[in-house]
Amino acid sequence: MTDDPFGSEYLRWAKTRTPARWDLTSSGVPYLPLRELPVTLDDLEISGTGAYGYPALQQAIAARYRVDDACVVAAMGTSMANYLALAALVRPGDEVLIEHPTYEPLIAAARHLGAEVRHFARRADDGFRLDPAAVQRGMTPHTRAVVITNLHNPSSALADDDALREVGEIAARAGARVIVDEVYLDALWEPAPRTAFHLGKAFISTNSLTKVYGLNGLRCGWVLAEPALAERMWRMTELFNNIGVHVAERMSVIAFQNLDAIARRSRAVLDANAAALNAFYAARPELDAMPRVHGTVSFPRLRGEDADALCTVLVDRYDTAVVPGRFFGAPGHIRIGLGVDPTTFAEGLNRVSRALEELSGSPRSRR
Repeated sequence: MTDDPFGSEYLRWAKTRTPARWDLTSSGVPYLPLRELPVTLDDLEISGTGAYGYPALQQAIAARYRVDDACVVAAMGTSMANYLALAALVRPGDEVLIEHPTYEPLIAAARHLGAEVRHFARRADDGFRLDPAAVQRGMTPHTRAVVITNLHNPSSALADDDALREVGEIAARAGARVIVDEVYLDALWEPAPRTAFHLGKAFISTNSLTKVYGLNGLRCGWVLAEPALAERMWRMTELFNNIGVHVAERMSVIAFQNLDAIARRSRAVLDANAAALNAFYAARPELDAMPRVHGTVSFPRLRGEDADALCTVLVDRYDTAVVPGRFFGAPGHIRIGLGVDPTTFAEGLNRVSRALEELSGSPRSRR
């Protein structure tokens, strides 16, 4: 990773890399076509009031996650939601404690704000479990925020409520807050997940309609925070987007009204791909991987192989792409995204198998 305070190394790669026909890099489900939303021309008004949030959308988010409207801050996707949450808490020289491995833009955002970044481990040999003891060891008197992804990006590991509560208590004793990026959490499906915001005053949650619902183009994100912090974030939006894109706000309300049906579409894709992924892992002794249980991504480790070399061979010889683990601080891993149509996913896995065989020198499989 670089120390450049502007931008994200991972997102720079994602935006400029060579396109691949068999692309397994996406952490979200396939985009939902506009024709699948019950939108009429009358819904596509482009000018709103310019106030702090569109009331109908504020209410839809608040109702979905059972919070007061005053706790909801609209944001342009989860990326801006995370930035607003960090910026409301952190000043130059403060410390931010972030899980490792992690989604690199979270580190980049904290550093852009002038924070010192420290890490606590989520270990592969422990299923990437959230370990409150590891959080406690990473805390200092200068820690102002603890940052967690749940489901974990890049592994999709779930942090349970007991572990989260304990982390919240650790943070509260230090005068810090816990920011939980929940953009993948809705992929638990059943029972409907509860946002960590309900676990105590230390918690701030971020989320959006992008990853689980395939609605990236609406840029509908939000922060859940106690009202005083929410007000601070709203004031910061004056310096960024100022007001929302009204047509996207209106369409996001329609999306919330149809979210259960949209979720069924997403679940069908992810469940089909999960079965293919687990069969692939069972046949590939080169990979150390957790069976996929939930989520949109998986994070296997290559045993005795060079992950960057695999990624290069995949692009150059197999027209296939996965995400190099170095972007998450784990260079021995790759991240495989399940968010593509099942035919593409199955062929992509077949090509990963062939590349592994090429690197190892002979075909191998488990029987």
